[in-house]
Amino acid sequence: MKRILSIQSHVVFGCAGNSAAVFPMRRLGMEVWPINTVQFSNHTQYAAGWQGMAMPAGHISALCMGLSDIGVLGHCDAVLSGYLGSAEQGDEILTVVAAVKAANPAAIYFCDPVMGHPEKGCIVAPGVTRFLTEKALPVADVMAPNLLELETLCDVHLTDLAQTRAAAHRLLARGVKMVLVKHLGRAAREPGRFEMLLATPEGDYLIDRPLYEFARQPVGVGDLISALMLANLQAGYDAVSAFERTNAAVDTVLLHTWQADAYELQLIAAQEAFAAPEIRARAERLA
Repeated sequence: MKRILSIQSHVVFGCAGNSAAVFPMRRLGMEVWPINTVQFSNHTQYAAGWQGMAMPAGHISALCMGLSDIGVLGHCDAVLSGYLGSAEQGDEILTVVAAVKAANPAAIYFCDPVMGHPEKGCIVAPGVTRFLTEKALPVADVMAPNLLELETLCDVHLTDLAQTRAAAHRLLARGVKMVLVKHLGRAAREPGRFEMLLATPEGDYLIDRPLYEFARQPVGVGDLISALMLANLQAGYDAVSAFERTNAAVDTVLLHTWQADAYELQLIAAQEAFAAPEIRARAERLA
């Protein structure tokens, strides 16, 4: 059994951050150790707002020190980071990553670089974006940005697939071993589909799924994609197979959510797809 330390946000109601990631990874057979960067009543895109707080400075470090004290840090196979409540939390996470890798050199760091952006309505604390671009990027083994985040990481504007591939390879050139661009958006080859790009030193792959017409787009899809990609990799699937399984499972979740006319992701209804996804779309290797 693989063990994943998942450090990201938590919402009491709904599915975002750890609330979107922990159950699917466990359903795939992972032992997950969640640490919450913030605890909110709900995600930040509800018109009525939200209540809650970012965890205080030192919280992440203290919890991981506790894990070290009981001798389990060396059993951690991967660290997953997502939404940060402060830039200082990012520095704590990198200290944790270093400690995990010192105890288990085979462990990997999967960074989901959640950034604020007007186009997606996400709000992050000051300094988080700078932390991700300057400090997290050089350390990460896998990066999973969406198009807007990839633009920020590379300081470019992307409008097509070729530009996006080139930007992803800029991250690979900086030491990242795998880049998953979770949503191509305006750079998609086929605008009427939800497309994702997987870039590796061995080759680039494109996959798509249907776009469902939601009255309000569900939040937490990116968190779910990152969690499933990591869990599939840890389950022993190669990168392309993990990519295909992730795409299929997320499609099933979105279909259930759309059929239920729901705003929050229907993870429970779609849970069989996490362990046994029905793969209807294969990844295309790009020339």
